[in-house]
Amino acid sequence: MKKKILAFLTAVMLLAACGGSAQSAETAPEFVFTYAENQPVNYPTTKSAYRFSELVYKKTDGRIKINVYPNGELGDENSVVEQLQFGGIDFARVSVMTLSETVPQYNVLMLPYIYTDKAHMWRVLDGETGGEFMGLLDEYSLVGLSWFDAGARSFYNSKREIKSPDDLQGLSIRVADSALMAALIRSLGGTPVKLAYSEVYSALETGAVDGAENNQPSYISTRHDNVAKYFVTDEHCRIPEMQLCAQSTWEHISDEDRKILRDCAAEAGAYERELWTKQEESAIESMKKSGCIITELTAEQRAVFKEKTQPLYEEFAGDYMDLVQKVANA
Repeated sequence: MKKKILAFLTAVMLLAACGGSAQSAETAPEFVFTYAENQPVNYPTTKSAYRFSELVYKKTDGRIKINVYPNGELGDENSVVEQLQFGGIDFARVSVMTLSETVPQYNVLMLPYIYTDKAHMWRVLDGETGGEFMGLLDEYSLVGLSWFDAGARSFYNSKREIKSPDDLQGLSIRVADSALMAALIRSLGGTPVKLAYSEVYSALETGAVDGAENNQPSYISTRHDNVAKYFVTDEHCRIPEMQLCAQSTWEHISDEDRKILRDCAAEAGAYERELWTKQEESAIESMKKSGCIITELTAEQRAVFKEKTQPLYEEFAGDYMDLVQKVANA
């Protein structure tokens, strides 16, 4: 009797083990991909990367799993672009500023004062012209999936209000390692100073630089409002960001899965825009509470800044004036 019971229990255990193996095989992903993000986990683009991953996993019934690596774990943006190109990374979020070093036409999207406002930029990116810019990536072993918002960059400094280019005369302004951004500062009368982002606070505090330029959320999150209280919303540049896929990865998946990825990227993009808008509004409120002196330019005042920077259009996008016109007139 005991032998029969033991045999029965053994059979049940074997069946359970087989069933478990079958279930594991059914749920094991067909593809496991990497996604590079250099921002922290609570940043809008990173939250949207996780949303993208979740949507893809759900809509493919677990066949495609995307692991997100935040905080620059897979390298800085320049390194990430290179890894995408040779297939070392599958997906990433990258700034148009970084991409412009690989795709020169992307300088057009960064030209100073080319957009009248946020709505203008989204008319460009969500329309045929945005699709044309995405198509340019094919030549560089990259696939564009969606556009992310990164706000508008404006000037701030520790010395005085900025109401005209004359007010920038003699001010040293920190810029990213970008020839276009350095030329922008010079065209307005300032002195560009290339400096690592992590060093900007101490440079402002000690007077090594007089000011910098960035969007409101970055200005507040880095506490630059403590050492540079004059902020002018000139919105000289709107530099969007992109979700990208490695072309080598794209070629290994079906048309059906490509459509799913594009649909999920579009959803993640819309989500990121919502998050960015909320973060921007919160940052502006924080600026007001902290005693920042915020200068809002009139359309006429902003036009003076734009006129000063017009030579940069020819210098940095002279070979792509057709694209410049499409963007400017959208």
